Amino acid sequence: MDVSASSALNGDRRRRELGALFDGETVDVLVVGGGITGTGIALDAASRGLRVALVEKHDLAFGTSRWSSKLVHGGLRYLASGNVAIAHESAVERGILMTRTAPHLVKPLPQVVPLVRGMPRSNSALVRAGFLAGDALRRATGTPSSVLPNSRTIDPAAVISEAPTVRRAGLRGGLMAWDGQLVDDARLVVAVARTAALYGAKILTGVSVSKADRTSATLTDVVTGSTTDVRARVVINAAGVWAGEVDPRITLRPSRGTHLVFDASTFGGLSCSLTIPIPGERNRFVFALPAPLGRVYVGLTDEAADGPIPDVPRATDPEIEFLLDVLGTAVDPAPTLSDVVGAFAGLRPLLDSGSGVTADVSRRHAVLDDGTGPIGVVGGKLTTYRRMAQDAVDTAVAATGQVAGPCITASIPLVGALPPGFAVSASSTLARRYGSEAALVVALADGMPNGLAPIGDGIDVCPAEFEFSVRYEGARSVADLLDRRTRIGLVESDRERAVDAATRILTAQP
Repeated sequence: MDVSASSALNGDRRRRELGALFDGETVDVLVVGGGITGTGIALDAASRGLRVALVEKHDLAFGTSRWSSKLVHGGLRYLASGNVAIAHESAVERGILMTRTAPHLVKPLPQVVPLVRGMPRSNSALVRAGFLAGDALRRATGTPSSVLPNSRTIDPAAVISEAPTVRRAGLRGGLMAWDGQLVDDARLVVAVARTAALYGAKILTGVSVSKADRTSATLTDVVTGSTTDVRARVVINAAGVWAGEVDPRITLRPSRGTHLVFDASTFGGLSCSLTIPIPGERNRFVFALPAPLGRVYVGLTDEAADGPIPDVPRATDPEIEFLLDVLGTAVDPAPTLSDVVGAFAGLRPLLDSGSGVTADVSRRHAVLDDGTGPIGVVGGKLTTYRRMAQDAVDTAVAATGQVAGPCITASIPLVGALPPGFAVSASSTLARRYGSEAALVVALADGMPNGLAPIGDGIDVCPAEFEFSVRYEGARSVADLLDRRTRIGLVESDRERAVDAATRILTAQP
């Protein structure tokens, strides 16, 4: 079977599959929401043999799923706060992603806590104890040290080698541990969605939902404005921070996580997650993370986000100031506002617990089912999306009495996953982004003028990647290409230079 062709999301497939629903086709599971939770549910259900349709008003990874730190966490923070169950679940799912399902998209990343002047030795001892506990958790969940090495202490020279701009005055060394880093969170969502399509799921973007109940919903094609009522054995609400708009019985308490974007030169060649303790906090940190396209992301905040839910959240001035202040405790020269080239913010869909600061609200996911309305899935983290999906589909199968196979997603390689020993005849950059499908990007470039050339000075994305995104990854607009299939749009000046190239690819489609 040609996996790339069978999993391809494109205009022809969308028209055909949406047309089937408009013609009255019923499904076993209708999933509302095209983020990591919704696509994970679609894959789980389809791989169990259920008929699945996923509908998303905008685009894959339009909401919270593209605004993460791009880390696949092993749950260290949850260990520190005593949430052993969540920490264990995170470590299990991290291992699955890194060794079985998405090794092409998740790579080991060293995490360095610099022991700078002013950091109490009691705090450094606490971090060291936490790293050792993380090592034990990694071993207990079966991830080998060849994938994630053991933590260790390092000398000042080693800290500076990993993070050249770390404050050197009073530096007495550092603590190093390892975690997983995604090439990009939106790319993970697209890979999960395409793998679901490979198993027969209908993945339909640009389709909004209204009047959703237990077994039906009204769909509107935002391209044509046409509407239809669709029947399902069960509807699953995976709309994230918009879950309450699909089902008003759900009350969420969103928190905003903000990141700043810097040019990599500001950090002098950062090759680790520079992990800076927040002054006055015992288990919260600010991370400076090396990122694609020659960037560094710095985050993140945890602030209550009251009021209406925006399509695209914005960083606030106090959050930007907070992140710069924390950076200044460990980085020299301290980055300033003039060094910030972009920013992004995402809203965590936390279940309302009634009180306390959002940093203390549980990150554990919840599957909500009272037997009447749609099944709801809220909370959780990107790392544990697969387990969230499994729990949601287990609930749906039990509630409806449908005949379905067991969950097998822990052993399903996502589209593009590289088999052991598989060599890709493409640049290392393309291989990191597309895995085994990098060769297909190169093949597309053969029929394009300058297909593998950068679309602009300093922008490490080529026209063939845009072409691939349209033909195989469901991109339908300039924003899809610049803001989700690539992250060029995080820096406005780069976006302006890339718009014409993206437009040319889209207008050239049949």
